[in-house]
Amino acid sequence: MINILMVDDHAIVREGLRRIIEEKKEMKVAFEATTGEEALYLISKEIFDVVLLDIAMPGKNGLQTLKEIKKYKSTIPVLMLSMHAEEQYALRAIKAGASGYLTKDSAPEELVIAIKKVYSGKKYISQEVAGLLTTDIYHKENKQLHEYLSDREFEIMKLLIKGNSARKMATALSISDKTVSTYRSRIMKKMHMNNISELIHYAIENNLVD
Repeated sequence: MINILMVDDHAIVREGLRRIIEEKKEMKVAFEATTGEEALYLISKEIFDVVLLDIAMPGKNGLQTLKEIKKYKSTIPVLMLSMHAEEQYALRAIKAGASGYLTKDSAPEELVIAIKKVYSGKKYISQEVAGLLTTDIYHKENKQLHEYLSDREFEIMKLLIKGNSARKMATALSISDKTVSTYRSRIMKKMHMNNISELIHYAIENNLVD
């Protein structure tokens, strides 16, 4: 039996994933968590074979939680789930130690296959992600500006280009308005941008707009 910890802040998503998983007799959702902090607590108390981890959560996001999991129990396979296009987040997840990466619109049977594969100690990487990894390894000199951002900076950049206010971002990420402003300044400096309009233009040109 494959015991799974499912981490997602949306109840409807958790229910849908649970139904897909528990149609298979060889796997079950042992526990559910709605935040990264809750997931880390459960991992410290229970034994899991696979962690299904949403990449976008309030507070400690999926990438931050993944890194903490790998520090605490490096052998647990973590399968990342995301609404985001692979090219935006997959590389960051794989580099941070994820055993696989799936978008939430993947077919149910693909989720089951991915869980079994990471449980067996292998990686589940789609052809698109494999291509991105190869490109990243052999063409580091051609890295785009946004690839030099930290995971949190990248997350905030995505919110900035959607027109979110500092207050809205602070609430969504459980950080202060001042911290958001600090991140905004770092992002603009690293991206060599003078204003949000330039950032939006860059995002459109590089297919970073959802």
